[in-house]
Amino acid sequence: MTVYVMKASLKELWQPTNPWHWRAAWRNWQAMAMSSAIEPLIRFARKLALYWKGILARMRWPMHTGQLEGINNKIKVMKRMAYGYRDSEFFFLKIKAAFPGNP
Repeated sequence: MTVYVMKASLKELWQPTNPWHWRAAWRNWQAMAMSSAIEPLIRFARKLALYWKGILARMRWPMHTGQLEGINNKIKVMKRMAYGYRDSEFFFLKIKAAFPGNP
């Protein structure tokens, strides 16, 4: 019963909400998992705890993998076109100019 309830509450964590509310809910879920005395659940909580910063970053800056793959592909094409150039500062300026959304 405990594992079923913990599974349901963990599913609720993945609903898009405020990142800081998610962090508080995550800490609460982790504390409940650690106090459950169920060894597989404790191991799972410990393994998942290693990724909480990445999960929080995904909630703060939602970007799908398709967008990232497109950006990486464009950078690779630029790198191939610039083969032989030695000025890496100029290359990074070209990347920043290609994606003007972030300062």
